Amino acid sequence: MRIEDYALIGDTYTAALVGRDGSIDWLCLPRFDSCACFASLLGDQRNGRWRLSPKGEVRQSHRRYRPGTLILETEFETDDGAVRLVDFMPLRGKHLDVVRIVEGLRGQVRMQMELVIRFDYGAVVPWVRNLDGVLSAIGGPDALYLHTPVATRGVQFTTVADFVVSAGKRVPFVLIWHPSHEPPPKPIHPERALKETEAWWLDWSSHCTYEGEWHEQVLRSLITLKALTYAPTGGIVAAPTTSLPETLGGVRNWDYRYCWLRDATFTLYSLMSAGYQQEASAWRDWLLRAVAGDPAQLQIMYGPAGERRLTETELSWLPGYEGSSPVRLGNAAVRQFQLDVYGEVMDTLHQARRVGMPTDESTWALQKHLLEFLETGWKQPDEGIWEVRGPRRHFTHSKVMAWVAVDRAVNAIERFGLPGDRDHWKRLREEIHAEVCEKGYDPNRRTFTQYYGSKELDASLLMIPLVGFLAPDDERVGGTVEAIERELCRDGFVQRYLTDESGRVDGLPPGEGAFLGCSFWLADNYWLLGRHQEARRLFERLLSLCNDVGLLSEEYDPQAKRLLGNFPQALSHVSLINTARNLSTGEGPAVQRTRR
Repeated sequence: MRIEDYALIGDTYTAALVGRDGSIDWLCLPRFDSCACFASLLGDQRNGRWRLSPKGEVRQSHRRYRPGTLILETEFETDDGAVRLVDFMPLRGKHLDVVRIVEGLRGQVRMQMELVIRFDYGAVVPWVRNLDGVLSAIGGPDALYLHTPVATRGVQFTTVADFVVSAGKRVPFVLIWHPSHEPPPKPIHPERALKETEAWWLDWSSHCTYEGEWHEQVLRSLITLKALTYAPTGGIVAAPTTSLPETLGGVRNWDYRYCWLRDATFTLYSLMSAGYQQEASAWRDWLLRAVAGDPAQLQIMYGPAGERRLTETELSWLPGYEGSSPVRLGNAAVRQFQLDVYGEVMDTLHQARRVGMPTDESTWALQKHLLEFLETGWKQPDEGIWEVRGPRRHFTHSKVMAWVAVDRAVNAIERFGLPGDRDHWKRLREEIHAEVCEKGYDPNRRTFTQYYGSKELDASLLMIPLVGFLAPDDERVGGTVEAIERELCRDGFVQRYLTDESGRVDGLPPGEGAFLGCSFWLADNYWLLGRHQEARRLFERLLSLCNDVGLLSEEYDPQAKRLLGNFPQALSHVSLINTARNLSTGEGPAVQRTRR
């Protein structure tokens, strides 16, 4: 299936992808970054899945989320009648369940179930038993129990069932995970769990204060962000999947089940602007715990609980999504040096202080340690925001974000009266600004460039006015936007940068889709430049890329007209929220990020 054919269900500990055909093809338990027990998304049914669907031909189907919730409803029409499949994950803490309820709508529909449990990303066939009518599957540290009134049987290492659902009848299935060395938790009542889960999500959604245009799309994106939040820590993963390709059949396949610092400030904005102070504060606190320590050891990403060791390996037994290999576990970019994360951390903590989040002296002490490192660290080349696997360079965006770090420190002293050497930091801020404008700008082409002395462009340059480095009416901003339109846009959507066969840009073969986050940034730039109709037109086009239940991936292929990359992608939804707010209120992003 295409990436857009999937929908998300989750419980703020982990998440699953459910296809249009009623098959759960991806589920990691007990955390987002745990091993998958259903991994057919990256292979086939032999790698694990759980399908519930009509046995005969499906004439048509459609699906939706119950308004304001993450409860998925899929309706199937057949010659014999119609059924509704309700999928959700109850929010009951460490007890992890997937609940599926088949509801008869019309006639009598013959249904089938196929449950293929394969622990460790499809590698481990479990020991399956029937214990007093309950299916038990154990493999190493993992155990799953299936509770259902439907009789099941085993066929070639697969659990199957056939049953009939008539109008008004409801047939439940509850799958429970627990550590194999512990007794299973008490099973839940599926109908009661449905009511409680719906009530929980409706209460959560009722706290949304966003009142601008595109309210439904914004709320759906906020629900998605909440679903991607690891509840015990407040960390927000970039996506619940690994190795969904940036180009079909290619090797740009990465594990995104971790928390990136590059998204920190935008994420804080999206949550705060919609009234979710508790989630924003939890994200800020996760950030403080994750980055604590030696500033020179600051990483670009961490695990959901702040883990630092995210060793990259390849899973050779999985062929990859539509043959896109390798399938990767972990992410080697964790060891890269990226200057921009210092700016993101400083900006996030400054903005949190600006909106009144409680803080203490230790937070400012940490920030001062980061600035001490940047005194000399900002002069070093790095791998840049896009984690290129090529040589280190003096990336322009990285230097801009180093400027942001120092600028926010100066503002903290001037606005909040925090102790520090303001005059020294102001001089450092001016030094960085002058160097970027001299070495990162090409006056002949009227544009900033990807790195010092290069001719290449980079969509991260769109951040220059968004972070307040230059005013929107500066001719260098307008020239850079025009150059990006000319050289990086495909069918109106923005690529991060151009790749080529030599791999000289990022050390990888060419080819990837348009990057949706950057395309939202272009809409923000249009708004700042006074090109309001173009901003709205681009934003509406980006909204049209959402699948039928309002979800976005990382990238989009304008030629094939399909979503690419890990799904759903937090940065795409964060950017959607922020751009909707910018265009609705008329208050541009530069005002947000630089307001004193």
